[in-house]
Amino acid sequence: MKFDIPARPALGRGDFYVTESNAVALGLVDTWPHWPEGKLLLVGPEGAGKTHLAHVWCAESGARMVASRDLGQLDMAGVCSGSVCVEDVERVAGDRTAEEALFHLHNLVLANGYTLLMTATSVPSVWGLDLPDLVSRMVATTVAKVSPPDDILLSAVLAKLFADRQIVPLADVIPYLVRWMPRSFAAAGQVVAHLDRAALGTPKGVTRTLARQALAELEFPDETAPE
Repeated sequence: MKFDIPARPALGRGDFYVTESNAVALGLVDTWPHWPEGKLLLVGPEGAGKTHLAHVWCAESGARMVASRDLGQLDMAGVCSGSVCVEDVERVAGDRTAEEALFHLHNLVLANGYTLLMTATSVPSVWGLDLPDLVSRMVATTVAKVSPPDDILLSAVLAKLFADRQIVPLADVIPYLVRWMPRSFAAAGQVVAHLDRAALGTPKGVTRTLARQALAELEFPDETAPE
């Protein structure tokens, strides 16, 4: 009998795979005691590893991680008593309360001599912020970009996602997926989750045939994977 065990993502530094697509971003994060003005914005597509890299930084800097959606309910004095990471900062755009909270957090963290890491899927100029003072502070933040994955990194991410779910796919599965799936980390997460469900109760586990079925069922654009 196979049990459907929830995935437990591994978010340690040793689980962060480095290739050309993310090496520059990692290098900038590693210089955190010397960030210009004490802040850095990590930008990349959904599922690109921003959260993983943020967890690595929090563990090394002792920073607290908060979600942008929670900014309006935070005790700023308590939160800003150390370094802070704010995830998905672009989501505050258009919400006056959230924008003001991010503005005050930004100022307090830096005024107290700590560092601020933020993550987003795009650069500040396209967020649509309404608060002029926040716009100026975000635009002035150094940006570290995480690019879409190359073959090596996508293979490593797929292997990690399978391992997080305690799945050992057949040897030809990951090369097949890398060849035919969309080149994104979000797609990798969808594929592995789908295969995890599809493989429940099957004697052969995750096979190339099952992988092809998953790609067809997920209906990714321009899917042309062969038999």
